[in-house]
Amino acid sequence: MRAVALGGGHGLQASLAALRQLTSDVTAVVTVADDGGSSGRLRRELGMLPPGDLRKALAALSSADTSGQMWSQVFEHRFGGNGALAGHAVGNLVLAGLLEVLEDPVEVLDQACCLLGVRGRVLPMSAAPVDMEADVTGLDTDPRAIRTIRGQVAIASTPGRVKEIRLFTTDGQRKQPIATPEAVRAVFDADVVVLGPGSWFTSVLPHVMVPELREALVTTRAHRLVVLNLVPQPGETAGFSPEQHLHVLSQHAPRLRVDAVLADTASVPTPDRLRAAAAELGAQTLLDQVATSASPGRHEPGALAACLAAALERRTDWWR
Repeated sequence: MRAVALGGGHGLQASLAALRQLTSDVTAVVTVADDGGSSGRLRRELGMLPPGDLRKALAALSSADTSGQMWSQVFEHRFGGNGALAGHAVGNLVLAGLLEVLEDPVEVLDQACCLLGVRGRVLPMSAAPVDMEADVTGLDTDPRAIRTIRGQVAIASTPGRVKEIRLFTTDGQRKQPIATPEAVRAVFDADVVVLGPGSWFTSVLPHVMVPELREALVTTRAHRLVVLNLVPQPGETAGFSPEQHLHVLSQHAPRLRVDAVLADTASVPTPDRLRAAAAELGAQTLLDQVATSASPGRHEPGALAACLAAALERRTDWWR
């Protein structure tokens, strides 16, 4: 089974950890709009792709053998202290060095996959970093007034209500970003595509804002699954109901159809509303317990894997 997961950060790590329990052929397609922390510093200083979410995906797919786990731990290690390296993850610097030597970000990530024993692939959504802006309400005395907020970190932490996002290339010409051909091909060739969980506006929706990638998601013959978050995120989706996540997905990609929507039973107060919203996307709804007992905001990989398998069994002969 060829699986593709799209997203970024901890949400993408959750879907990758679940998918690798079902198949060894997993490709991560990772957003490249991050402008904060170590990633933001390297992006500004070197003009490179923000490496943090790419590094997290590599670590999530690293081999379970001793070498793979050792390199995964090294990649995730952050320097302490107060010097120039403080706060940088080792993996971010390794990816930065590889990029200066090899220049092609796809080749860089393929080489990093070899180092960590990844059997699938990690691909950037676009070969160049992208800028993000959002229309946000609730920041003025007039609750209907719209402000434009720029930057992934600013959007993710806004106290207002995000209404819409847009992506642009970083050359100041406000052009739409171009998807990497390898990411587009992976979506076309996939048997299953998973969108979410993760920061909805800044990690999940960016993938449907890249024209070639959106078209691939719309036209692929893969089984398309949407995994909802367990809790609303402060700022970005504060106060959002589960069905509102689907409404904004449809708003940003009106032609996208989905086969199944997966959510945690405890996070859906009105299941009928979610089922109705999913049906508008052409999807069935599958509710199950997929949160970890220790952290209600985190997906448990084994439970999520079982939920994904149950969704796939409803349609696919090859799965049996």
